[in-house]
This record gives sequence, C-alpha cells and structure tokens, in this order.
Amino acid sequence: MTRSRAGAPTLDATPPSLDQHAMTDAQYHALVDAVEDCAIFMLDLNGRIISWNKGARKIKGYEAHEIIGQHLSRFYPAESVARGWPEYELKQAYATGRFEDEGWRVRKDGTLFWANVVITAARNTKGEIIGYAKCTRDLTAMRAEEEKLRLSEERFRLLVESVSDYAIFMLDPSGHVASWNTGAMRIKGYQPSEILGKHFSTFYCPEDLAANLPEIELQTAIRTGRVENEGWRVRKDGSLFWANVVITAVYDEHRVLRGFAKVTRDMSERKRLEQLEVSSRRISEFLATLAHELRNPLAPVRNAIGVMQIEPDISQRVAACRDIIDRQTAHLGRLVDDLLDMGRITTGKIDLRMARADVGDIVARSIELVRPFTDERGQTIVTKLPAEPVHVMGDSTRLVQVVQNLLNNASKFSPRDSAITVEVEREASALRLKVIDKGRGISQKGLMSIFDLFVQEDHYLNPGEAGLGIGLTLCRSIVELHGGSISAASGGPNQGSTFTVRLPYASVDDAPRPHRVLAQDTANSIGSGLRIVVIDDNRDSADSLAMLLQMKGHDVRIAYHGKEGLDVIRHFPPELILLDLALPDIDGYAVLRALRSRRLIGRATVVAMTGFGQSSDKERSAQAGFDAHLVKPVDFEELDRLLERVSVR
Repeated sequence: MTRSRAGAPTLDATPPSLDQHAMTDAQYHALVDAVEDCAIFMLDLNGRIISWNKGARKIKGYEAHEIIGQHLSRFYPAESVARGWPEYELKQAYATGRFEDEGWRVRKDGTLFWANVVITAARNTKGEIIGYAKCTRDLTAMRAEEEKLRLSEERFRLLVESVSDYAIFMLDPSGHVASWNTGAMRIKGYQPSEILGKHFSTFYCPEDLAANLPEIELQTAIRTGRVENEGWRVRKDGSLFWANVVITAVYDEHRVLRGFAKVTRDMSERKRLEQLEVSSRRISEFLATLAHELRNPLAPVRNAIGVMQIEPDISQRVAACRDIIDRQTAHLGRLVDDLLDMGRITTGKIDLRMARADVGDIVARSIELVRPFTDERGQTIVTKLPAEPVHVMGDSTRLVQVVQNLLNNASKFSPRDSAITVEVEREASALRLKVIDKGRGISQKGLMSIFDLFVQEDHYLNPGEAGLGIGLTLCRSIVELHGGSISAASGGPNQGSTFTVRLPYASVDDAPRPHRVLAQDTANSIGSGLRIVVIDDNRDSADSLAMLLQMKGHDVRIAYHGKEGLDVIRHFPPELILLDLALPDIDGYAVLRALRSRRLIGRATVVAMTGFGQSSDKERSAQAGFDAHLVKPVDFEELDRLLERVSVR
C-alpha cells in the first residue's frame, strides 16, 4: 500500500491475493451483483469506481465498461461538484467509517433522480481502509409522493387558515391550543401569539368550568371519537356568544392520540332569532286572552283607592280592605308593565339609554323598591359589595328592573323572617352579581326552563304566588341586550336558589355617546313611521333632514361621526340608515363594513348620501353594498319614493 500526496492511503497496483475464503467472496460478489433495486459498487480511496452491479446499471444507466475507472463525481449535478460535495462525502466516510445523504443525482442520459446514498469505508484484515462501498437507492417516486402529500397538507392548511366564519384550531392531547385560524381570531378575539399554548378552557363560562365541562368533552371525544354541543362561550373581551362546538379526537397510524380538532361556530344570531320566534308566538297567544285595554279598568280602581284614602270616616276593616286592594292593584300594574316591556323587547322596539352606571347604586335603588314587600314579610336583605365602586355600561333603569325582579322572586319564594343576600364580585372579564335566598329552591327540570316566557311549574313555583311567568324572561332579555348573561342554580326543592348575573365592565374608551333625538311634534307624529338613523358630520344638514323626517311621522336618531353612528345603531336598530360618505373619523364605506362585520344591519336599508353624483360614484357605492345613492341636496320626491319603498318591505 502506498500513500498519495494528500497523505491518504491508496490501493497498490497489484490487488491483494485471494485467501482461503475466495469461494465465499465469489458467492458474495455474485449475490451483490444480482441485486437490482440498489446500485452497489466499490470505490478506491481516490473515489474511482472499481465494481458495478446490475442495480447500478439499472438505476444509473451505465454499463460496467463505461463507468469502471471513472470518478464518482460523474453522478453529481454540476452545482454539487463545484462545491466539492463528492470529496466531502469521501472524507466523512474515511473519518467516521460511514456517511449517509439524500439529494439529486445524475443518470447517464442526463436525467435527475432523488437518491439515498450510503458510503461505508472498506477495510482489509488488518483494519486498514482500502476503499469504499457505495449503496444508492432511487427514492424519486417516494419523494414525489411525499411532496404531493406535503402540498396537499399545505393547501389544506391554507384553506383552514383562510376560513373566517368558523373557528378551526387544533388542541394537543392535554387540551392546549396548538393552531389558530382566521375564523378563530374573528370569533374569539385572540391573536395567535395571545392564545397558542393556552388551555382551551379559557373559552368556557365559570359555571362550565365548575362542572368540569372542558375535560368531560375531551374524554367523550376520546371515548366516542367526536362530541358536539352548544352553549355560551367567552370572547377575549369578556362578552358571551352562543356557540356550536365540535371536538374530534385525532390519532396517528398506530392509534396514538395526537390531539383534537375543534370547530366552533358563532350561533348567537340564530339563537336570538329562535328565542325571538318562540317568544313572539307565545306573546301572541297570551295577548289573545288579555283585554286590549287592560290599563283602562286599572285607572278608575286606583282613583277609587285615592278617594278612600282621603275619606276620614271609614272603619278599620274597610281601611284594611282598601290597603289590600291598593297592594294588589299595584302588583297588577307591575305585571302589565312587565308584559309591555316584554313586547317591546321581542319586537326590537326597546331603546336602552346606555351610560356609565355604578353597580352599588343599582343595588341600593333595587332594594329600596322592594323594601315594602320584604318588610311586610319580616325579611332582611344583606349586601356584600366590593370596597371600591364598580361600573358597568348600561341602562341603569333597566338594570334596576332586573335586580328588583330577582329580589321580588327571592322574597316571594322564601320563608318569613329569612335573609336574602345580594353579592357583587369582580371577575377577570366581567362583573358578577348574585341574589341568594334560602327558600323553596328549584328542581333540575325547572332550572332548564325557568327563563322561558310564560313557563310555570307547580313543583318550583308557589301556586299561591304565581305570576304571568314574564319576570325572569324579561331579566334575561335585558341582561343579554347588555352583552351579559344570567343563570340559576339550586340544590333542589327547599334548598334555596342563586341567580347570577354577569355584565361586562364599563370601558371609558368605548362609552356610547348619548343618542340625539330632536324634539318631535307629537301632533304630526304617526305610530307607523320608520326607525331611521341619519349619520352626517354636517350638523345643519343632519338636523334639518331629521326634522323633515320627523314631520313625516318617523322616529329619527342623529350621529355626527361614523363611530358614533355605530353606537347609535347598536342600541337603536333602524329600518333605514342615511349615511354620509365623507365623515371626519371613518368614511361611510368603513362604517358599512363595520355594520356588516358586527352584524348590526339586520333588515335595514342603507343609503349613501354624498355631494358626488357621477355615474362612477354611484357604481362605487353600489359595489360597496349600499342599497341606494342620494345626491345632496336630497331631492324630496326621490326621498319620498325611498321612504315608501322601505315602508312596504
């Protein structure tokens, strides 16, 4: 054996003589030569080919006499040769005894194939490296399939990520978020950086967490493969939405659990429409049995009570009867008020006067209103409030109505001389208000329907105190209009009840501006008019147009900015929106997009108002989704035609 100038050993000119194992070697070489699926050949220490099997002829295309004696760089693309990759492979095999690589290689006809290459150092009986054994496999077809699968997975990933109407994401086996698509960002409000790695229980209400619902869902998915349910879920900002949720367990080819696929749809609008439909139907059935002028007979009864209260010469017994009639008439009046309020809510005609409200003040006013009722029963109300004031954004009168109704119920179904507790606590994303009593309690069946309109069941309502079944439905409707939730809990009959209200905290930055309502001439106003919102930064234009519309008998609200208009529409759902395109904060096109994304349009007709009236201007507004285009100053006949068209929709 000699050494080259580089110091690496080279093969002697005369090959080593065969020993007693020559027959065995011959059989081995015959076996190697017969292999067709792998190119197996020998290299000398300089990388030149000294043997060639059938697999090498098949894969690389060379006959033995064409390639023996050639350098292995013949099989490498020009770029690999230029960077010295063949020599690097030999050096690594010489240094470590073995080198493996994958990459493009070149056949005799110049075509490329994807190869798996293993180069192993060959040693003599003394352990000296005398050359290399090289095994090459053609993996082109396998790589093509892998690339095809990769592209398919990439397309699927891009498809999932681009879906905006569904929150589609993966959970790891322990329930932590592992992926996050566009729909998840839109529906739940989190950016990927905020939610990846967090446990999916983040999206569940406290009641569901207390019931261990997230873990139950995962275990059910593992057991049955898939679980689907509906319920309230929590967005990043603390608001609630009604969700349809499907969780599917994901396994690998060995049936090892790899995680869960979770698909969430925002079904809030469907839920609202279902509740509205059921409520409207029940209201219609109920009103058919109620006198149309229920308030009319109440008025003379109240007047008669007033006369009896002034009259000095009446007996004690008559005075007691008078007071009973007074209390029961007041109770009947409250029932009528609740009924009328429920009708306004279910027909979308209630207008909340949103403002920053102190929860402590709401509780105090509610207690004061129920004081005569609780005092008569010898009941006390205990309050547990935070040390610092807590504020929510809402209609304080309506929120007092909610708490008062809950306190009335607690008093009605609790024993005399008992205590009722009002407890207010801070949570991370919402305020929690509880009304707790130790009274009759509610059965499990009753808990499932207690907030439904006109629902009464003798096993959880006191038959002697039964009302119309409106109060709790009204409470739920008012609370949900505020973006909150209400729930009931009870250990069962005679175990008391707890009603829990959750409301989002007030945000100074998001405080709705007061709605501007021009004084209306009631003599000229008609009850069948449209609900209209005018959004125009030109105050004189907005005020004069609103005045004209009001004189025509319509109910009008005004906003002078785009964001203010969104606030007004959120609390005053209109049938017609007259929208100026050139607004100072966000233009009319952005307002329209926001109305759609927040689902505030409903069935309203949205009309663009602008000083630009070219055909291109009208085409642009139509393409943006406006239902009509009015050019300032607005033509009165065209306006009348528009109002008539909207009225008959």
